[in-house]
Amino acid sequence: MPPPATCPHEDLPLVLAGPILRRVEAQRIVLWLATSQAVRARIEIDLGDGASLSLEPAPATPAYRLLTAGTHLHYLLLDLALDTELPAGRWIGYRVALAVDRTDEDCIGDDVGTTNALHWLDAQTWAPDLCYPGRDTPGFVFAPQVASLLHGSCRKPHHHGGDGLVRADALLAELVARKALDAEPAPEADGLPAWPSALVMTGDQIYADDVAGPMLRAIHGLIGRLGLPRERLEGIEEAGIAEADALYRHRDGYYRRDKLLPQHKRNYALIEVLFGGVEKPVFTSASAHNHLITLGEVLAMYLLVWSPEPWRGLDLDPPPGLAPEDAGRYADERRALAAFIADLPAVRRVLAHIPVAMIFDDHDVTDDWNLSREWEEIAYGHPFSRRIIGNALLAYALNQAWGNRPETLDDERCALLQQALAEPGGEAHEQCIKCLLHFEGWHYVWPTTPPLVVIDTRTQRWRSEQAARSPSGLMDWESLTDLQHTLRGLPAVLLVSPAPIFGVKLIETIQRVFTWCGHPLMVDAENWMAHPGSAQAILNIFRHRKTPRHFVVLSGDVHYSFVYDVELRGRVRGPDIWQICSSGVRNEFPPRLLAVLDRANRWLYSPRSPLNWLTRRRHMRVTPRRYEGAAQGRRLLNGAGIGLVELDAEGVPWRIRELLADGRTIAFERDEDAARWD
Repeated sequence: MPPPATCPHEDLPLVLAGPILRRVEAQRIVLWLATSQAVRARIEIDLGDGASLSLEPAPATPAYRLLTAGTHLHYLLLDLALDTELPAGRWIGYRVALAVDRTDEDCIGDDVGTTNALHWLDAQTWAPDLCYPGRDTPGFVFAPQVASLLHGSCRKPHHHGGDGLVRADALLAELVARKALDAEPAPEADGLPAWPSALVMTGDQIYADDVAGPMLRAIHGLIGRLGLPRERLEGIEEAGIAEADALYRHRDGYYRRDKLLPQHKRNYALIEVLFGGVEKPVFTSASAHNHLITLGEVLAMYLLVWSPEPWRGLDLDPPPGLAPEDAGRYADERRALAAFIADLPAVRRVLAHIPVAMIFDDHDVTDDWNLSREWEEIAYGHPFSRRIIGNALLAYALNQAWGNRPETLDDERCALLQQALAEPGGEAHEQCIKCLLHFEGWHYVWPTTPPLVVIDTRTQRWRSEQAARSPSGLMDWESLTDLQHTLRGLPAVLLVSPAPIFGVKLIETIQRVFTWCGHPLMVDAENWMAHPGSAQAILNIFRHRKTPRHFVVLSGDVHYSFVYDVELRGRVRGPDIWQICSSGVRNEFPPRLLAVLDRANRWLYSPRSPLNWLTRRRHMRVTPRRYEGAAQGRRLLNGAGIGLVELDAEGVPWRIRELLADGRTIAFERDEDAARWD
């Protein structure tokens, strides 16, 4: 197999990441790529039976948007409008050829033709391992009627465990090998699903606030190779840092970034907000001491978590001046990252073969992002923390949100993004951050059947006007009203909420106790029922007579997986609700602690428990499903993996499984004896 096509600039590959298949509709295909050179694109689509389409979108049009972030980093979004409808339920191959200017004579790769002084490189040249065995192009199955989908959240690179996306890749490889490429499920005994309609990534696609030392080392090496502009910084001048390069060289740049802020009393609250992750004793072992700061750092991390190409040739030896007490930790993280890097070819391949829907959660930006009104006042009131949040949000817009709904980044917003990328730390950068912080279009709908409705639970919060420290509601009244209008008249819906709407009662009770004691940050006290206003509003949406009768709620966030069948009771029977949580893709909960909490929850809040009757909050019937092989009293499944949900023609889940990274497939089975009124 030939090596990927490269260009002379330190042997950078032409394609750094991608293609990632994003939104697909009957007459629309959206592809995302990151390249080391500005490129033109030619796309050939094989519709089967000898029919094909050939497209060469013109630059500076809605079909072709190119943004430049550095000398050797360019983002390309192809939003292809098709003249004919895609055939549903069959394999559709696509071939992407890229062209660079012929004056760049040193580019290496097989020539597939020249047109108007352009040098075209076929995908077999720049991504020889992108196809599944037996296929000569990547492809997908257009499945607007959702018979199956994959979903998951929380992918931490230095987690010691497998990657759920690798398991997803193995599933697609098996479907290709068995030629099970239609949109109808295989016989139940076979165990194979229909080709998934989508891969829904429900948050924490990166961990901007929990970064391994070797990952940070790779990020800094990649920033130099890509020629990303130096970013001017403010708010940490007392540490002797005025621009990005000084930060990368600083003695506290690894494992001690919390020390960069001046240790004045007025900064203590800010240090807790940004770097308090290691002090949380209950629900997280996250470390924020390598928190990403600059725009270049976040952009580089996205490339490194989605593709093997940027890792080639990077020096992962410990940085000069690393404190001796950190050397052991660095070595352990490097071993974990070695396994992560080895998995990346499979990750890149699966992302090219299935439409990928994404939404942020807190770690895509920072831990406990917008937890409370007090949190927001502290974080947005200081230029340093405001810049950190803004940089992460800008990178999210480029790497995730852009493909969800390309039209939201119109000509005006793309121009502002380009200005910010050209001069990080400049006036346009600050203006771009301001616009992104006030942007209200992160949510979106994909027109599948049932529709995929993805909500934003981070930036439109219901803030407490009485107690600044109290956790905010995950959505405010206005956004919940908009959601209700979106849902009106639909018979069924796939509702993506990064945080579970119906969570584990004991854990929510512990969060409420810590909040009452004034320490919500210690336990990530974010759940739908923590705020009376948003809790009542979302339940009223479920009960509304014109909203769907079948709700499949897909969630992540919590680092364990579970399934609840939820029934709302009142004068009229409410809808059927399935709360399905799959977390994490590459993360897990502390095993011993989860075992204790799971069993305690079952004991304290069992159907016959007096405590359950005394603490009933809403009139609902909750039935936790038992997973295959569960020990007595266990309902919460721990382990890295990816969720697989299969639905019937009415949008009702008939089989729910977790594909664990260790190779096991675990089904969730209904257990009527476990039902309780909540």
